Amino acid sequence: MSMSDSDSSSSHGGNYKNFRQITRDRLLFEMLQSTKANESKSTSTILIMDKFTVKIMSSSCKMADLIEQGVTLAEDIDKGRQPFPTSDAIYFIQPSEENVAKFLSDMSGKHPSYNNERALDELFGEDVNACVNAMANRIATVFASLREFPFVRYRAAKIDAFTLTAMRDLVPTKLAAAVWNQLTNYKERLKHFPQTETCELLILDRSVDLISPVIHEWTYDAMCHDLLNMDGNKYVYEVPSKTGDKPEKKDVLLEDHDPVWLELRHAHIAEASERLHEKTTAFIAKNKVARVQYGSGIGDQLSTRELQKMVQVFPQYSQQIDKLSLHVEIAGKINRIIKEMGLRDFGQLEQDLVFGDAGPSEVKKFLRTKQDATRENKLRLMMIYSVAYPEKFEGEKGLKLMQLAGLSEDDMAAVHNMPLLDDTLATGKKSKGGFSLNFGSQKKKHAIRKERKGEEETWALSRFNPMIEELIEKLNKGELSKNEYACMNDPTQSVHGTQECASVRSSLSAAHSVRTRRAPSWARPRTYCNGYTSDSVSSYGSSDFKSMGKRIFIFIIGGATRAELRVCHKLTEKLRREIILGSSSLDDPPQFITKLKMLMTEL
Repeated sequence: MSMSDSDSSSSHGGNYKNFRQITRDRLLFEMLQSTKANESKSTSTILIMDKFTVKIMSSSCKMADLIEQGVTLAEDIDKGRQPFPTSDAIYFIQPSEENVAKFLSDMSGKHPSYNNERALDELFGEDVNACVNAMANRIATVFASLREFPFVRYRAAKIDAFTLTAMRDLVPTKLAAAVWNQLTNYKERLKHFPQTETCELLILDRSVDLISPVIHEWTYDAMCHDLLNMDGNKYVYEVPSKTGDKPEKKDVLLEDHDPVWLELRHAHIAEASERLHEKTTAFIAKNKVARVQYGSGIGDQLSTRELQKMVQVFPQYSQQIDKLSLHVEIAGKINRIIKEMGLRDFGQLEQDLVFGDAGPSEVKKFLRTKQDATRENKLRLMMIYSVAYPEKFEGEKGLKLMQLAGLSEDDMAAVHNMPLLDDTLATGKKSKGGFSLNFGSQKKKHAIRKERKGEEETWALSRFNPMIEELIEKLNKGELSKNEYACMNDPTQSVHGTQECASVRSSLSAAHSVRTRRAPSWARPRTYCNGYTSDSVSSYGSSDFKSMGKRIFIFIIGGATRAELRVCHKLTEKLRREIILGSSSLDDPPQFITKLKMLMTEL
């Protein structure tokens, strides 16, 4: 389960442990220690992990911890491994088809790779019920570890006497019921499990927001994963060779240990670029030798290579300069790609479609004038267009759009499969009136999303926010519709008390001034606003979570997005309630599109 990355303490008394510490205990004692077999003749244990579980293990445990639990070797399931047929093996892997095949390969044949006396003899198919049960087990385990007992809310299926409810619409209901059954079981038999509700859980699926996975998100984090050829969080770049030879390639992880990344990850790419410039010029201004060598005006022209060479001049600042040069290169590369691909024009049309400022004529005109645009960007535009105007993709109309955009039938499968996530696109149940905006005598907009009152666009192309922001704010105020988002246990005044809501309102931050100098002209702030800056998350990390309100957990079936993760960080600061995001996966646009193409009509 993908989780937001804030370390948090339990809201109950006793010895406080953050989520990372709790994870460590479960891995070391409940997984590794519990698998030790007294009757085993083996003197060594091999731990096999995949790329995903390696991240979980490495973020919580050290190799010394594993050795203490009897692990003599840690292996990657995706790489070639030397057989140890007399050693026990523990597989800490995702239950994917590829991993199961590799596991079976290890355990089969006359000479299995490891001791297979206790290997699994039955594997379960990945049907809907098995997936729901697996998710429910993981979600419930989180609450058991944190000693939290939530109000369980979920997106309710739309059921009427004349329409057959699809199985996919019932998944949030089934998951909520499965989680609730686990929690009530914990409540009865676990000694220290809470007997009254301590937090809130909202279970959603991808149908609540089909725009967020495909629209261009203009924050630094999202742009890195969308536009750069990254392997997970790993970025590869070149640094000057110490011997003067060809530049050397260097791997770096864009994660929490990097303070520059923590500060900039949720900033608009234009704001991130500006801050990096300010940091560089501030460093040079504070160092007399740098001013002499690079000149007082070098801040406007300083390149990545010049920053990297500064490490040799100022070895005492090598770590600081390394971080700056890394992010100066990344931001520069992203800005070049934005310009080369013409993404500003794409971004503007995407958001105009969402808010009803553009329609079919603008889309067709755009496609005729952007014949050289990449297929993926045109496909993402078509997917947003299909949510706004599903009727435009019926029969011959869809074929003509495909030809105009220069897309293949395989590409269009992603568009045609959108109704599989939200059948209202196919049935036309969504009322135009419900999403239109009335400006007096002006023509009503054909909008997918309403403009949020009181929120101005701080940076260009930043007015779009995922739907979960509105849902979380309504949940926090106790205004979330029980008809649309039912509750397994009725909420009480203890969570949505008047006093708590008042304290939330009083804690809203004051207006932030917006930088204007050096921002690219297309991205300059248009107004001042009561808004969030990415600094709020990094600076808030050291605050006392015990003084905050009750936690809110959000779980999205079908994958979450980086924009949704950004919103959870933003609302943690704004509402003074820790928002923890979980999902079956964290998807960037290419991954979401690939999954959508593979959907079957039987789902």
